Amino acid sequence: MKHVSVILVTLMGGLIGTAARADDVTLESVPPVVVKTVPEAGAGDVDPKLTEIRVTFSKDMKDASWSWVIHSKENFPKLDGKPKYLADKRTCVLPVKLEAGKTYAIWVNSSKYVSFKDNEGHPAVPYLLVFKTKK
Repeated sequence: MKHVSVILVTLMGGLIGTAARADDVTLESVPPVVVKTVPEAGAGDVDPKLTEIRVTFSKDMKDASWSWVIHSKENFPKLDGKPKYLADKRTCVLPVKLEAGKTYAIWVNSSKYVSFKDNEGHPAVPYLLVFKTKK
């Protein structure tokens, strides 16, 4: 059987991923990834009355395990409760109080903090959620 290895490289020559054999990739073996956010990443017209940020992953996640990571103090929302997973086991909700006309940046996992994990213990791929509220 022929095995194919792929290494992705940026235009600047940096390594993006690691080599993996094609037959090693399964839904169970790969890390979870963010598939949806509310608000949507890059949105510039978010209602400042929004009371929660939602992140949905590609796999069922380990309950009571998360890493909502501060990008900078100035761009992290004020918290208004504790995070929780919804019954779907894939959507984590962060209660917040947002301000009008402000840009927010929140890491969902990071290179240092990796507590968003699936039930097998695979950490989610880090994701930077950035959005701006309406004035």
